[in-house]
Amino acid sequence: MKKQLTDMIFHRAFKYSEKPAFKLVSGAMSNYYFNCKAVTLHPEGMYLIGNIIFDMIKNNNIKGIGGLTLGADPIANATAYTSYIKKAPIEAFVVRKSAKAHGTMQWIEGNVNTGDRVVIVDDVITTGKSTIEAINRAVEAGLEVVKVIALIDRQEGGRENIEALGYKVEAVITRDEVMELYKI
Repeated sequence: MKKQLTDMIFHRAFKYSEKPAFKLVSGAMSNYYFNCKAVTLHPEGMYLIGNIIFDMIKNNNIKGIGGLTLGADPIANATAYTSYIKKAPIEAFVVRKSAKAHGTMQWIEGNVNTGDRVVIVDDVITTGKSTIEAINRAVEAGLEVVKVIALIDRQEGGRENIEALGYKVEAVITRDEVMELYKI
């Protein structure tokens, strides 16, 4: 499944330019870009992601999976759906970019509560800034962040920034694995 997902990311989500042409969230320019929505919102991509990530977190007494909206949402949803099919339900949750302005004014939406063990996911980790924001919001809500999973690690220091805060980070796919396909 990982090979199938890596091929799908390479063909649907990966863009490369000889000159830095892609502006990243950090403001930096890059020669390559991953638009993961083309995979995370695709039926086959959802199936692969849900199964791979479920296998990475099963048997860890995890209550919830989520991260900063929008990149994390389809990943969390695919994993939650897969977990139900496999008779080991894990709740999906969403970390908002800003607190809800009305009603309960929450940062986190979903069926997770103080003390619940959760996994934070992100589609792409570059510097780790948005992932760290999601971790901080989850911790503020009283959730226990057990691990962090990135669909793609760009291998540009994000993993190290998150691990420096004491969280274990795993990547489904690394930039180097995708670049191996580009070199072929």
